[in-house]
Amino acid sequence: MNTVNAAEALLGRNLERRPDKIAYVCGTHALTYRELDRESRRFSLLLHERGMRPGERALIVLPDTFAYPVAFLGCLLTGVMAVAVGTDLRREDFAHILQDSDARLLITHPDLAVPKDAAGDAAAVLLCEEHGFFPSPKTDGANWKPHQPAAADFAYMLYSSGSTGKPKGIPHRHQDLLLVCPLVGEAVLALTEDDVVFSASKFSFAYGLVNSLAFPLFFGATAILLADKPNPAILLDIIHTHRPTVFFSVPTIYSQLILACTADHLDLPLRICASSGEALSAAIFTEWRRLTGLEIIDAIGSTEMTYWYVANRPGQARPGATGQPIAGYRLRLVDDADNDVPPGQEGNLLVSGATMAPFYWNLPEKSAETMLPDGFARTGDVFVEQDGFYYHRGRSDDMIKSGGQWVSPVLVEEVLREHPEVADCAVAAVSVGALIKPGAFVVLAPGIQPTPDLAKRLRRHVLARLPDALCPARFSCVADLPRTATGKIQRFQLRNRR
Repeated sequence: MNTVNAAEALLGRNLERRPDKIAYVCGTHALTYRELDRESRRFSLLLHERGMRPGERALIVLPDTFAYPVAFLGCLLTGVMAVAVGTDLRREDFAHILQDSDARLLITHPDLAVPKDAAGDAAAVLLCEEHGFFPSPKTDGANWKPHQPAAADFAYMLYSSGSTGKPKGIPHRHQDLLLVCPLVGEAVLALTEDDVVFSASKFSFAYGLVNSLAFPLFFGATAILLADKPNPAILLDIIHTHRPTVFFSVPTIYSQLILACTADHLDLPLRICASSGEALSAAIFTEWRRLTGLEIIDAIGSTEMTYWYVANRPGQARPGATGQPIAGYRLRLVDDADNDVPPGQEGNLLVSGATMAPFYWNLPEKSAETMLPDGFARTGDVFVEQDGFYYHRGRSDDMIKSGGQWVSPVLVEEVLREHPEVADCAVAAVSVGALIKPGAFVVLAPGIQPTPDLAKRLRRHVLARLPDALCPARFSCVADLPRTATGKIQRFQLRNRR
């Protein structure tokens, strides 16, 4: 049984309805829907000329320029599985992904030496040109037709960030990229063709891929691309110049924007500010709303589920809450024996939905552990549900057993970030003699210097709000916190610090 080709569906509707509308803006350059369709089909012809066949894999390692959607959509049009990864991985990670996916072709930028070096003779290399276009195919494509996938065929694969081990391949079918658009883009965010979308998260992550490709093409909107790494000055310049209506980012970026602002008010043209990737603290939510007058729509999703499955709703966002379940997904909170827990009690989150990946690539044991026979998947996240809202308490492997009580790092971090001397922080397990205790690693606010009394002030602040067992036994000042490329704190790197 055949299914719709996601690339053909996304391109076709816009070629018919709005061919000369701008699909993408990158710097001072723009790409219309007609041009995007043409370049994606030309790229498909290039793949045919390279001998790429449906079902084979092509590894895409590109900055966020026009080349990324052209290559990604061109792969799908050919039936070639697009394996999308970030540009800043280590050589050993690129080598692992190339071998694990058995990619026959590496699609990359001339300035990116590391992925080319990792490929060696294992894969052919196709380079993009200036402004993200590719060499012209030798054939005119008169007989070209898009690949018609079977229902079980995979469209693309993303690799997890590998924060605690080797990156894991997570394959998705064509329908997954399309289903999230009505489930989230329409039902939660009310996206339309009038929106201008800007995502600080990159194409190579599930969050960024949906933000910058699936959403704008499905709704006929315009998306702004940023090839460089985001920083407050660049982001604000883009927002003021191109005036997006929807901004997707991660809590770390919102925190940086707040700290970089020297004015009492920040006037932005946005109607929606969305956050995902890690828990959004109530302190960041509150300060952003005070500074801009805008709420941040916090949500949680995963590469395994394609995108979000819990989110706040515009106009109803609660500080500190991840949100409410999204229609189309089922949630369970269970104890370690997989028994359901009552409201108000911490539990491991299980999720089920039509956009779930069926397995991890080449990892049958990990797949069986995560993707359960009843259709649910283990997320690895700990939540509390109260009044229909879900509150994130951290990753299950980050929870700390101290004094016979489980300590949620996220809960302690929330309290610490409320202190005026704290710009950011992370809590992780540390050794205190023979005992395991929570330890706090604190990035101080601008102008604050570490003093002998700082730990006492922070300890009093925590004890005034939380039980003794949750108070960090040690406070350490650090210049920054280790994070993954998606902005998540790597607590395992903090556990042996002093």
